[in-house]
Amino acid sequence: MIVFDLSCSDGHRFEAWFRSGAAFDEQAEAGILVCPICRDTRISKAPMAPRVARAAGVMAPPPVAEERPQPRDETAKTLARLRGLIEANCEDVGSRFAEEARRIHFGEKDARGIYGEASSEEAAALREDGIDYQVLPWWQRRND
Repeated sequence: MIVFDLSCSDGHRFEAWFRSGAAFDEQAEAGILVCPICRDTRISKAPMAPRVARAAGVMAPPPVAEERPQPRDETAKTLARLRGLIEANCEDVGSRFAEEARRIHFGEKDARGIYGEASSEEAAALREDGIDYQVLPWWQRRND
């Protein structure tokens, strides 16, 4: 296992573990890596400082962790408003998201806003087919 410091196109930094460097490359190319802060899928490796031994058997102290942005109440409110807009203006196609997105993209169905779920494999296949979509944070409502 290997840990990489990553960043999204908005500059948010985070770390993630991978089976190997090649595993990171495969997942990044497939577009299945997602920023935990803004849900951006344009992820790249960020510069990292390796731990270097100072003397025989003595490791340098780990670098000081940078302060990472934390979701705040205002972010949760904004996401709730976004969810309301999506639910009011788009059709929930549930687990048929990839199938419906493909039909719309290829003109088999009329264009319309949809939302739903897709597996990582389905999402990667949509990207490979040139079908644009956006991953959004979605959570179970507490008062449904």
